[in-house]
Amino acid sequence: MSDFETIIFEKRGSVAYATLDRPQVHNAVNLQMRDDLYQAVSAIRDDPDVRVAVFSGAGDRAFSSGADISEFGTAPSYIAARQARWERDLWGLFLSVTKPLIAAIQGYALGAGCEMSMCCDIRIASEDARLGLPEVTLGMIPAAGGTQLLPRTVLRGQALDIIYTGGTIDAQEAYRIGLVHKVVPRERLLAEAEAAAQKLAAMDPLAVRCAKEAIVRGLNLSLVDGLALEKQLSLLTHLAGARQDRKS
Repeated sequence: MSDFETIIFEKRGSVAYATLDRPQVHNAVNLQMRDDLYQAVSAIRDDPDVRVAVFSGAGDRAFSSGADISEFGTAPSYIAARQARWERDLWGLFLSVTKPLIAAIQGYALGAGCEMSMCCDIRIASEDARLGLPEVTLGMIPAAGGTQLLPRTVLRGQALDIIYTGGTIDAQEAYRIGLVHKVVPRERLLAEAEAAAQKLAAMDPLAVRCAKEAIVRGLNLSLVDGLALEKQLSLLTHLAGARQDRKS
């Protein structure tokens, strides 16, 4: 287990676990948590033994309520926050990880918390989860990827409605529109995330990585170019399989 001030990070076998650990403020993301997460996600990306990672929130109230508003309103904090954003693009780092990422969402997942979950490949929510992007109601826009990730996750009209109104949706509505993949009782949340992680960890890591790359990169390509990428990555997995067969 690694020592961080605002998260609990541990590795069990081939699965890494990062728990947002500021339950007294609903796991709000402050500058320290941004730094801690940057190190943890970098470790997940770079550790060859890690095949899957699970992100969750400590306490009973929230996965994460979003940015810590106690850091708003002072010039030094704002400048520091902007500098940290440019120097350490946490959300870009999340999206650069080629391994499967799972979000286990309980309670509130708002603003940056919702955006963080959308940086993950699989989102499992407890029945009491509520998700939303309230930034417009505060005179801002979702700027940790929300305006780009949400319409790539749900239909454009649904994304516009969620962002325009700044309201929250419950777990069943999030499941209906495809924002989360599964809804489970609160007491089963971490067990379901663990089961999903173990299932993915048991898969061929190259095949999983190539499948993720084909989907993520392919979404930004034309169909012709996407099919070419798929062919290239498929060949890579076949060659790796052939080499393994020769060794055995």
